[in-house]
Amino acid sequence: MKRFSDLTEQEVLALAITNEEEDSRIFRGFAEGLRAQFPSSAKIFDEMAEEEVQHRTMLYDLYRKKFGDYLPLIRRQDVKGFIQHKSSLWLMRPLGLDEVRKYAEDMEYEAGRFYRKAATTARDASVRQLLIELAEAEAGHESLAHTLSEQILTTGERAKEDEAARRMFVLQYIQPGLAGLMDGSVSTLAPLFAAAFATHSTWETFLVGLAASVGAGISMGFAEALSDDGSLTGRGTPWLRGSVCGVMTGIGGLGHTLPYLIPDFWIATAVSIAVVALELAAISYIRMRFMDTPFLQATFQVVLGGVLVFIAGILIGSS
Repeated sequence: MKRFSDLTEQEVLALAITNEEEDSRIFRGFAEGLRAQFPSSAKIFDEMAEEEVQHRTMLYDLYRKKFGDYLPLIRRQDVKGFIQHKSSLWLMRPLGLDEVRKYAEDMEYEAGRFYRKAATTARDASVRQLLIELAEAEAGHESLAHTLSEQILTTGERAKEDEAARRMFVLQYIQPGLAGLMDGSVSTLAPLFAAAFATHSTWETFLVGLAASVGAGISMGFAEALSDDGSLTGRGTPWLRGSVCGVMTGIGGLGHTLPYLIPDFWIATAVSIAVVALELAAISYIRMRFMDTPFLQATFQVVLGGVLVFIAGILIGSS
């Protein structure tokens, strides 16, 4: 890798051309990834991509006047200390609106900052002038993004896209997480309390609860991941949904399992029952907050199921 300070004026200009072309393609990727769910924001990135193409054309015209038709292949990764786009966010589907906006803002800000810093260390006047112009161009990109946002992304359009982003968040995180938490909190009650009242041993009860929680987490994680690939439903990548569901299932079961690390059986059981009540209340709140279910209705549904499973476990363990 070459140091930026060792680049010739020709190489700096070639690098700027490559960067403009790469940024244009990244913005195109963002636009395509957002078009189905966020058409107004996609239009903004289309306009920004066009602006990058214009800058690339202007830079290339200047390059040809000074150095001819040969354009050396030099990229960010060829220059030590230059900005690297480590994450191929523009290739992921579906795209998160806030994440894309932040990524694009960081692209422009970091590029402008790098050019300004490099300009202060450049000794050659023509190179220094070029770096200053590039920094001003990046600042212009930030202004363009702001202007386009005001012109295209009106209050009504932003509200629509924010609502679409909320729905995607619910589909990708809340739904699988809630399903896992409900399964972990409810389905592990029967084996846990059956073991508790059958053995009256806190350690054996803890092992049963731990096994049930881990097993349920693995099972629910695979079930959620294999349910669909997210391409039609927009529910996100299978591994992400599966991980969220599996982890929350494990947490739901471990919540009322951990109290059985307390040596006294009745104290451990009382604490475990209190934890179960908190888990069911949390599930009811999440359903009310994100699933638009009335709190009393959600509480009745969750508590009824939990109590039935709880009683079944005690009856089986006591028989």
